[in-house]
Amino acid sequence: MADEVAGKILAWYDVHAREMPWRIGPAARAAGTRPDPYRVWLSEVMLQQTTVAAVRDYFHRFTARWPTVEALAAAEDADVMGEWAGLGYYARARNLLKCARAVASDHGGRFPGTRDALLTLPGIGPYTAAAVAAIAHDEPAAVLDGNVERVLARLFAVETPLPAAKPELAALAAALTPEARPGDYAQAMMDLGATICTPKSPTCGICPLMEPCAARAEAIAADLPRKAPKAQKPTRLGIAYLARRADGAWLLERRPDRGLLGGMLGWPGSDWSAAPDPAPPLAADWRDPGSEVRHTFTHFHLRLALRLAEVPLGANPERGAFVAAERFRPADLPTVMRKAFDLARPTFAGTTAAGN
Repeated sequence: MADEVAGKILAWYDVHAREMPWRIGPAARAAGTRPDPYRVWLSEVMLQQTTVAAVRDYFHRFTARWPTVEALAAAEDADVMGEWAGLGYYARARNLLKCARAVASDHGGRFPGTRDALLTLPGIGPYTAAAVAAIAHDEPAAVLDGNVERVLARLFAVETPLPAAKPELAALAAALTPEARPGDYAQAMMDLGATICTPKSPTCGICPLMEPCAARAEAIAADLPRKAPKAQKPTRLGIAYLARRADGAWLLERRPDRGLLGGMLGWPGSDWSAAPDPAPPLAADWRDPGSEVRHTFTHFHLRLALRLAEVPLGANPERGAFVAAERFRPADLPTVMRKAFDLARPTFAGTTAAGN
């Protein structure tokens, strides 16, 4: 069955491959153009738990500013974190820098060519290692993301719910991965899951794997993969303090490297818990605008109350530092902090000083 699946999916991919800024299409690849491992790696890190549509602009900006892994390795942490702002899962950005610096310093700026060697780099896990090895180096490594899991669960009518089904699906992926064109095969399976074997209403009638698909034969394709019930997310509370100085500067602090939003700029605030401890970063006439930020992270919902203050030039904060108005870029803030800024900005007098 492996040869049948590979043949069908690759023939389909040769005609229907999606065009992406980090991808070498099947025709160009057949003509001898090789993928740049740096661009493959960068795209795969960005695409984790994020959509292709969300990643495109970030990828263009990153590769324009840092066109090589050596350039990224030499970048300032704050610059990279600023460009990453809004893409979420900020540990990825910190690991991105660690990995780039390891490649530049320990591997002469060249990504290792095998899955096992890639796994020795900081921040690279089994999925990313397999994807880079297959796509950039044509190693027959089994690549298993959410799209591929869905295709395989339907192709073999795997009824075990996720995540318990992952070992079974990984074994199936390894058994099907061909020796020839493994990079194209991996991308073909991803494309199939993203465009035809979709989570809802799969278009089985035009699927290149419709004949061998067990779930289609049993009329259960739309029901797979099954998923174990998710635990209800708790709600945490917090306070964000937005202070603007008389000259238009904003009080910001960089969050610790470890933890949520690690290394990112943000508003000084309380802890995020069931009962946050109100600890303003400086003495001021803090006012409550009557609005709050609502944001959802992977494991919890957050309700972030706002406290606003205009402070004099001599204000001396206990936490954070004032950033001059001309240097403050709201776009450098992570999404939850940008939401707070967008809510608070209209309440400050003289909005021209509030940033762009």
